[in-house]
Amino acid sequence: MATFTLPQEMFGFYKSNIGYIQDFAVRPDQRRYAVDDEAPRHYIDLDHWETSVPIDTIPHRWDSAVARYGEKELTAYGIVPWHIQKVHSWLTYAMKKRDYEQIIKLSADLGHYIADAHVPLHTTENYNGQITNQKGIHGLWESRLPELFASDYDFYTGKAIYLEDPLETMWLAVAESFAAKDTVLALERQLTETMPNTKYSFERRGATTVKVYSREFSDAYHTAMGTMVERRMKKAIYTTGCFWYTAWVDAGQPDLTFEIAQHIDLQPQIDSLQSLMNGEIKGRMETH
Repeated sequence: MATFTLPQEMFGFYKSNIGYIQDFAVRPDQRRYAVDDEAPRHYIDLDHWETSVPIDTIPHRWDSAVARYGEKELTAYGIVPWHIQKVHSWLTYAMKKRDYEQIIKLSADLGHYIADAHVPLHTTENYNGQITNQKGIHGLWESRLPELFASDYDFYTGKAIYLEDPLETMWLAVAESFAAKDTVLALERQLTETMPNTKYSFERRGATTVKVYSREFSDAYHTAMGTMVERRMKKAIYTTGCFWYTAWVDAGQPDLTFEIAQHIDLQPQIDSLQSLMNGEIKGRMETH
């Protein structure tokens, strides 16, 4: 959906490759099971450093944060805003080189990490309610609610703008997510107390029957949070478009029209990725 925030000079390329971008967007999750350094790129446990917004204990610039705390401790509690800055620089370089394959893959990666940064439970050590006996809340907020209600959301965001300070944009995003995490946890806890017997149900998924949060409980939780899930998803879409646009501008606004000979068939890579996801990762893990 971020494709539709882009100017005409970029829209053609992103629209024609939208399927590739969607398919490659799962790569960061797949890498968590193969790359040791991948997991911290998806979250930042701000409650290790802060108790409230604004986020002013931990330096926003990587070099300054490393100087104060050391890279090992920072990595232990998540690095998503800094990793987004890094991927953004890689995408800018790929655009300068007009590297068809890398533009697609890095655009997908960037969208994934930006989306993660907009999820409140990606900013807390209690990421799945495991500390407060609310295990499963991560999947409820991030997967179950969009599954049931996203078709009713309004994802129109307007056109992407140039980001003068992309890193600070991400710090504002994670601060907003962090500010919402107490509400996310508190409302689920309150509903569990009032709806203990209707919290879960069973649904058929293909040939399997699975235990899920019931539609009744999900609807009550979704209603209690107002438009939070829709707002965070919408903001993530818009921010992704702004990052793509900013990378393109910083790259010198290269022509993204590629000759047929420059196109690379990425479908075999996607098929291989899908096979791996189906074989090794059965359902989304309840992690940051």
